[in-house]
Amino acid sequence: MPLNKAIVAAAKAITRLKAGNNIQESYKQQRIAEDATSKLTVVDPRCRVDNITATSKDGYDIPLRVFTPLDIDFSLRNGLHVNDDFRGTILFFHGGGWANGDVDFYTDSCMRTALKLERRLLAVDYRRSPEYKFPTALEDCYEVARQLFAGELLYDVDPEHIVIFGDSAGGNLAAAMSLLARDRGEFLPRAQMLLYPLVYDDHSETTIFNSVRENGEEYLLTREEIVGYINMYLSKPEDLESPYFAPLIADDLSNQPRTLVISAEFCPLRDEGEVYAERLHEDGNAVECFRMIDGIHGYFLYPAAISLVRDTYTIMKHFLDGDELPAERRPAWIKLIDTN
Repeated sequence: MPLNKAIVAAAKAITRLKAGNNIQESYKQQRIAEDATSKLTVVDPRCRVDNITATSKDGYDIPLRVFTPLDIDFSLRNGLHVNDDFRGTILFFHGGGWANGDVDFYTDSCMRTALKLERRLLAVDYRRSPEYKFPTALEDCYEVARQLFAGELLYDVDPEHIVIFGDSAGGNLAAAMSLLARDRGEFLPRAQMLLYPLVYDDHSETTIFNSVRENGEEYLLTREEIVGYINMYLSKPEDLESPYFAPLIADDLSNQPRTLVISAEFCPLRDEGEVYAERLHEDGNAVECFRMIDGIHGYFLYPAAISLVRDTYTIMKHFLDGDELPAERRPAWIKLIDTN
């Protein structure tokens, strides 16, 4: 059995084992497990890791972690020389349903992404639900972005080479933050990458998106968990009607960043992410959209040796650098939209 299909089979088995779990009751246990996993992370010597903060409008110091790729050169004559080696900055918002996941849990993935994409990565430890409701996480992410674009966080940032990136709930925050930036007019990202993002307001059994029903029972992230995460995140039912929670319901998606959307075949959020890419295209934005075959929600956190992860970095490098993308490799991915 190919490795990616084996992962799908394992996901089904794990999902059956946790059947009946209520995420609104179990998210604390998941945090404990993630914290334990985070302690096993080993820092890659090719990447410098620094901790800084950004102060929010309400005075909270938002923890940030900076991952800087390094050029390490050693010779007997000249000794050891270590220099920063990056070609832009990625502002990253992690996933986890706004309640789970944090920068510690994502540190290994952030280091790998900085090295693979040859860019410095700034990860945001936004305030999580249910302790902090919508729109606190979004406002944290927005304020960090505003300060980054204004040159207040890192002295050597070129705003033309800042890329917004988020996975899952982080993809939701990235898309919503780009809309908020357009509407407030303080800055506007040039590019964003959305990995299996949540962008819609209805994940009930009667939703318009088939992937919620087809993939919402067996592939780790269930439909019930999505609803539970949303219920913990929103302050009031009316928040569901806000485009800053559900960007897909926005009347106008014009003047958005050049966008890469990557969906996963067996992800319940697959269809809404792909339709979001279509809507961005219809409203005049440059968009690329790829579906990863045999992908499940959360696969990007798997080891880099997994072909799904390698192929995702290939697509991202193509998007960021303009390198030629290898001929479409079924069953690795399907190119759905390419307007560049």
